[in-house]
Amino acid sequence: MSNASSHNPQPAHGQETTPGQPFDQKPIPPRLALAGVGLLLIVAVVLAAIGIVHRMNEQTALAERTHELSAPSVSVATPKLGAPVNSFVLPGNVTANTDAPIYAHTSGYLAHWYFDIGARVKKGALLAEISAPEIDQQLAQAKAELATADANANNARIQAERYSGLVKSNAVSRQDTDAYVNQAAATAAAVRSAQANVDRLRELQSYEKVYAPFDGVVTARTVDTGQLIDSGAGKELFHLQAIQTLRVYTNLPQAYAQTVRRGMKLDLTFTEHPGKTYQGTLVRTADAIDPASRTLLVEVDVNNKAGELMPGSLAEVHFKTPSAGPVMVVPAAALIFRKEGMLIGTVVNGDKAHLARVVIGEDDGASVQIVNGLSASDKVIQDPPDSLIEGQSVHVVQPGGNAAAEGR
Repeated sequence: MSNASSHNPQPAHGQETTPGQPFDQKPIPPRLALAGVGLLLIVAVVLAAIGIVHRMNEQTALAERTHELSAPSVSVATPKLGAPVNSFVLPGNVTANTDAPIYAHTSGYLAHWYFDIGARVKKGALLAEISAPEIDQQLAQAKAELATADANANNARIQAERYSGLVKSNAVSRQDTDAYVNQAAATAAAVRSAQANVDRLRELQSYEKVYAPFDGVVTARTVDTGQLIDSGAGKELFHLQAIQTLRVYTNLPQAYAQTVRRGMKLDLTFTEHPGKTYQGTLVRTADAIDPASRTLLVEVDVNNKAGELMPGSLAEVHFKTPSAGPVMVVPAAALIFRKEGMLIGTVVNGDKAHLARVVIGEDDGASVQIVNGLSASDKVIQDPPDSLIEGQSVHVVQPGGNAAAEGR
């Protein structure tokens, strides 16, 4: 039999196939295949984008959480309104009445010094001697040149007088007479020039001895015997300060600028002299408000003949004047002591620290009166961290409320 009878022929066009009857599959169109690949790529890109956005959100949340945790936690309270006061305290810088560095006016070697630091000297006291042999030799040369010029001038004067007498009898010519007269005038001018040079060198030689320009105390000595000294302000020899009267400078807030007057007496206290009060006199003011700090520079002079006070120290100046505004009471722990002065930490815009410069009044140890720099609506940080800076983010854990300190 032929194998053709066992072969299943393909169904004719339009002829249905019966179940189990084999047939050939039709090929997928190229456009459909490309659409499927594109769909897969789109799905992959969408999934990747979703993953990236999710990771970015996680990183942003982590950064925000880290920033939130890094912000210090603080408790705040509004200050309590206190009774008006008639006194407040300001820090003051103590300076010497006269302060001068001592320099050499002639060059040479330091032959000897006579006073060291801490020595109290009178005006005109010999501080040191400088050896300057070049100046000494120049002075000797100048004196010899002066003698020569003086001799030439004397000879020219005699000749001029002789010719002036002879010209009257026509014994000499008028031209020769005029020449000798002019020569006498020129030699006289040469004498004056030589004399000025001698005076200059003699004055320069006098600077070989260094004298104290005023009564005071030697606060620094920067040279020693045998050291080469150059004239001018390049090398300071000594530093001298007059401390019999000290000047105390402080900055008075603008609100109190009209309440002070020259000649008023003020009390001053110093941490190195606990329990002791010194009296000073307000001698002058700047008569102008500093636009940067809105304060008036005030000078207070204090008698220091006993020598108990030292320039460069910090004083507390006690002003007695009517209060120019409401007084706020805050806990003493809220004060921040910085080189800029007395500060109070407040919270603004909900989570930002602001350091307000304040003026304090009475202080009983537990609470302090703020006479300037704080308002009743301020949110005062009760126990600020030492590292608190302007504009720093903070986390308020106890917003609102009244200060723990009670008013007077």
